[in-house]
Amino acid sequence: MAEGVEGSNSSPPHRTELYFDIQETQWPIVYSPEYNIAFLGLEKLHPFDSGKWGRVYEFLKEAKMIYDYTIVKPKEAQTIDLLVVHSMRYISTLRWSMNVASITEVPPVALVPNFIVQKKVLRPFRYQTGGTILIPDPTCSIVKYVIGFFVYTLVSMEIDQEVELTAAKLAVERGWSINIGGGFHHCCAEKGGGFCAYADITLAIRFLLQRTSTISKVMIVDLDAHQGNGHARDFMDEDGVYILDIYNRQIYPRDGFAKRGIRRKVELEAFTEDEEYLRKVRNNVEGALNEFEPDLVVYNAGTDVLEGDPLGLLSITPQGIIERDQIVFQKVRTRGIPIVMVTSGGYQPTTARIIADSILNLRALSLIRYLFATQRK
Repeated sequence: MAEGVEGSNSSPPHRTELYFDIQETQWPIVYSPEYNIAFLGLEKLHPFDSGKWGRVYEFLKEAKMIYDYTIVKPKEAQTIDLLVVHSMRYISTLRWSMNVASITEVPPVALVPNFIVQKKVLRPFRYQTGGTILIPDPTCSIVKYVIGFFVYTLVSMEIDQEVELTAAKLAVERGWSINIGGGFHHCCAEKGGGFCAYADITLAIRFLLQRTSTISKVMIVDLDAHQGNGHARDFMDEDGVYILDIYNRQIYPRDGFAKRGIRRKVELEAFTEDEEYLRKVRNNVEGALNEFEPDLVVYNAGTDVLEGDPLGLLSITPQGIIERDQIVFQKVRTRGIPIVMVTSGGYQPTTARIIADSILNLRALSLIRYLFATQRK
């Protein structure tokens, strides 16, 4: 663990505002307008679609799946929250616009005063990070039972007196949750890169493991087109975190050292198509779940696997992505394991529509449901 990192389970967790109660009328879907990045057109200098999160949200509203009052709006991750994983040394490097320009791969950002960079670039990342941290609430023990074909999750509170949490939330409470943003899998404790400034997945898991003794095994299923080198570095020597990563071996980051942290590594050739891809997803998700049997799954659902993506260089159709997400949710949910989904990479104008269509498909198949404890009797 990096010097200065507050990440040990032996020390009491800090007080945070990132966990809070949600209403029974809310879906466990997390989004804030603060997610989107727009600043003098500089965001257009990177292939990443920095407004896709808002469009996903609007598509779900148009489909009448969600409304403004039924989604969960996260809070911005503060420095004290980031220190659970990151050192102050790393956080301080983000006070230099040149470093942020390198991480976001947008060179002109180096010329922008840092107070503007903090507000227009890093603040959206901190909101998305807060959204990922929020969705797997750790303050409960899991009690499972079956309704029909699906297994859902109830909770019993196990509250740390130092934290003052009052309700079980989101993924553990409802059995699933989706952050419309997040998935910054190239950032590790001491280094950002690849448009990833904060290690939101690592942070979410650290928060979880700090605050409960009932969830000790977490699986990361990373299906972004790129190798998830950030969280692989962070959990390199930890038996309690299992990483399945299926990625294009011929593109960024090609991090040989980080591969040591991946328990099940599936390397794809460029321009892999649906049939081979979905077969490998199906077989390896099944195999990983049988091998590890986690208490929680974090699913990094990057859509940069889409055919024509300039950075992912794979050839998966929109329907292939929808089927991929369906496979993951089916295999996880039928085992009664809570699942957290983040949207990660995706660099084409059609990406937002595909993400929304995939979420709508999960709802149509009852793999995600608007289900309350009072209805589970």
